[in-house]
Amino acid sequence: MATARNANKLRLLSYNLDGLDEEDIVPRTEGACKVLLHENPEVILLQEVVTESLPIVRARCMPDYDIHLGLEGKRRGPTSYFTAILVRKDCSSVERATIIPFPTTRQSRTLLEVECQIKSVPVTLLTSHLESLKECSSERKNQLSQAFSRMKSADIKRVVLFGGDLNLRDYELSDIAAIPEDVVDIWEYTGKDLRTEFTWDLRTNDNKQFDTRYQPRCRFDRVYMRNSDPPLLSPVKFELTGNWRLRTCGRFPSDHWGILCHFDILNKEPKK
Repeated sequence: MATARNANKLRLLSYNLDGLDEEDIVPRTEGACKVLLHENPEVILLQEVVTESLPIVRARCMPDYDIHLGLEGKRRGPTSYFTAILVRKDCSSVERATIIPFPTTRQSRTLLEVECQIKSVPVTLLTSHLESLKECSSERKNQLSQAFSRMKSADIKRVVLFGGDLNLRDYELSDIAAIPEDVVDIWEYTGKDLRTEFTWDLRTNDNKQFDTRYQPRCRFDRVYMRNSDPPLLSPVKFELTGNWRLRTCGRFPSDHWGILCHFDILNKEPKK
């Protein structure tokens, strides 16, 4: 069970494992799992899990976490990639897991939802890998709007946390994909620290490089929260992780940094 030291804290880590890059997939996945276990958050949201990396994630994380898999396309196969939500066993109980399709996706993207209790806090967890590529902006905004609608429609007694590789550009947060009034962006809410702004930063992460003079930097990975009524969580910190090279292959675990969000649990009596 949760110890007295962290009984009133909750941490969520979101990480795109870059499983579509087949180079060094085994040592990079092993390295990513070391990041996950080192941070030891209550909740892990993963994107781009692939058939080759899934057994590694299971072997390293299943002793401590319940794992719920998303789906890309009609079923998982040798070339598919998908999402996952992991919830730490020692402080949680899972009620339900649901895969919600995006009807107009051309890249087999879905929304994965897990309803659970974490340290007695009722939480709805959502993750997705929204439509990729600049030219798919319209579909990406449609998917984001559907995810926001799912957040808003959740039981108001539950905290809703939605995160993942959303492939977002700031200019897309308008019109159909506007952030609802009761939803907050955790990076913005905790102070917009410029040192943690870019989660896909090819100026410092050379796992991927473009044949251009300037390498892109984007805030593709994000976490949003809709609090419960009364509020049960308060965001207090946003940081990056997984931003060190692996000795095994000389590369980073992923072309994305992991994002780690810290929350205080409110209105809860400490255990004696």
